[in-house]
Amino acid sequence: MTTVVLFDIDGTLLLSDGAGRTAMEAALHAVFGTRGPAGYRYDGKTDPLIVRESMRHAGLDDATIEAGMAEVIARYLEGLSVALQDPARLARTLPGVPALVEAVHAADDLMLGLLTGNVVEGATRKLDAVGLAPARFVVGAFGSDHEHRPALAPVAQARAEARLGRSIPGDRFVIIGDTPADLTCGRGIGARAIGVATGGYRRAELEGYDAFALVDDLADTAAMLEVIRGA
Repeated sequence: MTTVVLFDIDGTLLLSDGAGRTAMEAALHAVFGTRGPAGYRYDGKTDPLIVRESMRHAGLDDATIEAGMAEVIARYLEGLSVALQDPARLARTLPGVPALVEAVHAADDLMLGLLTGNVVEGATRKLDAVGLAPARFVVGAFGSDHEHRPALAPVAQARAEARLGRSIPGDRFVIIGDTPADLTCGRGIGARAIGVATGGYRRAELEGYDAFALVDDLADTAAMLEVIRGA
């Protein structure tokens, strides 16, 4: 039976050297006049939720935030493209990522996909910036599909089932990510989770979230394929 492997992007597949936050804060300031609180963490959040929560912290009401949401996302995407092309930044894949992505893509028993808080256009820009072909990820769920990350696992499940033309049990989905939100968002469908300590959370901070496995990085392709297939 096919196992659907859903990767998070930021902190899991790649680092964008602050391009995403720079673009988002500029967009928020342009639309709402504030960049939001400096200490607000973006890790594990969808792009729309980042807008909503950071602006709530800045004192804006939901109606005002909702009215400006589309413009913020549009400005964010424009700024992201510019920031990713900044030669002073070093957007890069994390250890082992290109080889593991290629191996999952080539495997007959695995389906390569994404489950990310990025809106789909932002995900495409980031993957392109580090040389990961977006088209290789044949199924995905994005922040543009839903504001709340737990709602994305059913979206990915439905799209994988539509692609294969048959039902896929939730326990045949493996979500790989670097935040507690990645490790818990698939529980509603019974997905397995693999935590990787290459983002903003140390391995010890990811313990206690009932992940199937925790790894320091994705550098050992053979070992990672074994973990994925064993999940």
